[in-house]
Amino acid sequence: VTLPQLALTEAHRVLRRGGRFLMLEFGKVENEFLASVYDAYSFNVLPAIGEAVAADRASYEYLVESIRKFPSQREFCTMMSDAGFKHISYTNYTFGVAVQYEGFKVSNSAETKAASMATTGSFT
Repeated sequence: VTLPQLALTEAHRVLRRGGRFLMLEFGKVENEFLASVYDAYSFNVLPAIGEAVAADRASYEYLVESIRKFPSQREFCTMMSDAGFKHISYTNYTFGVAVQYEGFKVSNSAETKAASMATTGSFT
């Protein structure tokens, strides 16, 4: 996704009230030593595998670069909050190589009143 904030805002818009948003994404390894090992693997081994298996080293280099450009777990949670999600959490898998994000669309009193007015024609 080129514009993750826009994608999150749209996901929040189309999700029904009370709905749950889940996303699995590559993440940032938070331990410095493991991050350096993972970087060495990502930048050297993955492109070589891509070249050997798919004859396409460039796509695997691009994949690694795009993963590195993606926001950190905390930054992405802030973006989710900015899009309107509540009760936001994330779970790191394999030391943060993969991350599951979770957030909910909850209604506030203003949204509830507006929805009530649209349905009944008056505030309840």
